[in-house]
Amino acid sequence: MHILLALSRLIDLASYRIGRAVSWLALTMVLLQFLVVVLRYVFGTGEIWLQEAIIYQHALVFMLGASYTLLKDGHVRVDILYTNRSPRAKAAINMLGALLLLIPVTGLILWVAYPYVARSWAVLEGSRETSGIPGVFLLKTVILVFALMMFLQGLSTIIRSLAFLRGLELPPLPYRDDEAADRVEV
Repeated sequence: MHILLALSRLIDLASYRIGRAVSWLALTMVLLQFLVVVLRYVFGTGEIWLQEAIIYQHALVFMLGASYTLLKDGHVRVDILYTNRSPRAKAAINMLGALLLLIPVTGLILWVAYPYVARSWAVLEGSRETSGIPGVFLLKTVILVFALMMFLQGLSTIIRSLAFLRGLELPPLPYRDDEAADRVEV
């Protein structure tokens, strides 16, 4: 079980670091949107690739930040089943939710999205706009990365929940102390 907990820690650390890194894209999205507005309404010009860059960043924030949100326990839950439960019941709900819902859904996404992404790579799909970003195939690849990251974070959730239910001491999550203060760990 200690090897599984080490794997869980590694997955958690990867989700944490990727989530923190992509969170900076929110700031660059705001700055780029401001630039697009200034270019359009002050200078009367616009760049398609800038507008597409905002869309790409938006997709990256949500798709690559999803496992970080799961790690931080930030996804929406059915509160009547979770909020007033004991830590053991919460661990069981987390484990069953990941095992019965998250893992199968991410597996399905990987299975269905792979041919879609492969076709895009086969033709090196680019933007429909002439001056757009020629990397649509890269953006579509993020679907697979998203599903893989969520699958792995679900696996980590299962490992941590199982260890907690077995009474084992869990390694700390990869947060700084000030970030962990608002989180109830299971």
